[in-house]
Amino acid sequence: MLSREQLPLGMEPSWKALLTATACSVSVSVLLLKWVSSRRVQKKIQRAKLRRDTSFQRAENAVQQFREKYPATDAAAILSLSLSELTKKLEEGSLSPETVLYTYMGKAVEVSKKLNCATEFLLESCDQLAEAQAHREGLLYGVPVSIKDNLAYEGHDSTCGVICRLEQPAEMDSVVVQVLKKQGAIPFVKTNVPQALLSYDCSNPIFGQTVNPHNPQKTSGGSSGGEGALIAGGGSILGLGTDIGGSIRIPSSFCGICGFKPTVNRLSMHGSSSSCQGQKSVLPSLGPMARDVNSLALCMKALLCEEMFALDPRVPPIPFNEQVYLSSKPLRIGYYENDGYQMPSPSMGRALRETRELLEKAGHTLVPFTPPRIVHAMHELALRGVLADGATTLLSNLKEGPIDPSFRDQTIPYYLPHMVKKILSFLLQPFYPRMAAAMRATCGVSSVSELWRQHTDVEEYCYEFMAEWRKRDLDVLLSPIIGPAYNFKYCGKLTSALSYSMLYNLLNLPAGVVPVSVVTEDDEEELKHFQGNYGDIWDRFFKKAVAGGQGLPVAVQCVSLPWQDELCLRFMREVEQLVRDRGNM
Repeated sequence: MLSREQLPLGMEPSWKALLTATACSVSVSVLLLKWVSSRRVQKKIQRAKLRRDTSFQRAENAVQQFREKYPATDAAAILSLSLSELTKKLEEGSLSPETVLYTYMGKAVEVSKKLNCATEFLLESCDQLAEAQAHREGLLYGVPVSIKDNLAYEGHDSTCGVICRLEQPAEMDSVVVQVLKKQGAIPFVKTNVPQALLSYDCSNPIFGQTVNPHNPQKTSGGSSGGEGALIAGGGSILGLGTDIGGSIRIPSSFCGICGFKPTVNRLSMHGSSSSCQGQKSVLPSLGPMARDVNSLALCMKALLCEEMFALDPRVPPIPFNEQVYLSSKPLRIGYYENDGYQMPSPSMGRALRETRELLEKAGHTLVPFTPPRIVHAMHELALRGVLADGATTLLSNLKEGPIDPSFRDQTIPYYLPHMVKKILSFLLQPFYPRMAAAMRATCGVSSVSELWRQHTDVEEYCYEFMAEWRKRDLDVLLSPIIGPAYNFKYCGKLTSALSYSMLYNLLNLPAGVVPVSVVTEDDEEELKHFQGNYGDIWDRFFKKAVAGGQGLPVAVQCVSLPWQDELCLRFMREVEQLVRDRGNM
């Protein structure tokens, strides 16, 4: 190599030239790394889709072989059975688990091709048939069950809709899956979720958008949106979801099925994945989703068994109290139509009023109720608690790969520096107080002592709410649940609408959803004049989100005190029966 002195005149390197060359090298390296990373992500997604498509094909082949072997099987008759009717026929032997499994597997393939609700068929279910038929035991003997993506099933991913969790198969079944199998049930399919689970839409960059079975131009809701769509579409008779802000109840509302969020830790969460693992202000709950309330109760009864209590000693050994569930004594029911935070859509308000009237005519006592300090509860306690780390854990799950369009608007504040969030909150306060409060909440907490104070505030609010409940001597509470199903891309813009569901996660109260009506032409006409409680941009978004919903299902929410899960289910059954007797459903 020539020394500096041996270089020809004019060829001496300058610092400017060296810096330019270095900058170019760095830029090229960065671009190359981004390209390599992007290619790696795309290949992971392609492999995930290939696994899904392969499982679909294998499921179709298995169903076809069964149909050729038993051409006289009346699939429509089997699919029309309620869960209680199905379990009876399985128990007496007039239907075999094999017939039921392949009937539902075939229907689930058909439904998912239309709605994009299944992420993978669990072909191990075919092998489980022999064991189930040999033992012929359990309250759910021979019943095919769908499970949400984030519930561990040995050998399969629990993606939570994020790319970084691909190709990390579970080493063992989650506790609930183990208990399902012990009770004779056959988990046969996993269902789609939104990216990172913290959304009430149902779309992610791996498996795409799940659509509503009643209207493909609407979302199925989330985060248990794949479950809601599959069950409402007829592809599953019973499913399991999880709920941290309405993730069971919202898709149940949007899809027109029943869903139940029990008291936290009534059912084991061991083996379920989350994108905000570790936060303790708002805890997730695992619960059933089905076409009717009796199916939810049967699932709870089956899961609340010695097997669960042994597998997870943290779960209180409290069996299902059937006496409370079957009780018919009149109830003292609190109710509210508008929580003061998010004005309900016309169909939501009407559904609540009609249900209240049915309950009054049936001999129950209805008492007006107002949730205390709802704005404080939603922002300073719930949202701030979930994002206590300033969304660091959530964002770490999103580093690998693109942000789904349905989730992008929701995540924008999470990426902003704390100082920017505080400045924006200050500027927004005079004009959009709800948005200003939400922006402040995304900052999370700044110290351990502040986190402890936040936990104390949550506990104090719970007792404040219970005091209001006790003051009115209530048994249960009737409230709206958001609906009807939204148009696409609005869930990420409307975290405000979660007040009707997330409040009961914060309070750790059992809550369930029952469909009671459908959107009418009059509801749509009234919606044109909707102003909302605040008249801000969120109210305008909400009006657009629910527009065009004629014919879509509308639900109400039933709530009880902690550990009174059976009472909540009993109340749900009462509402369901009154609506059926009315003959409008």
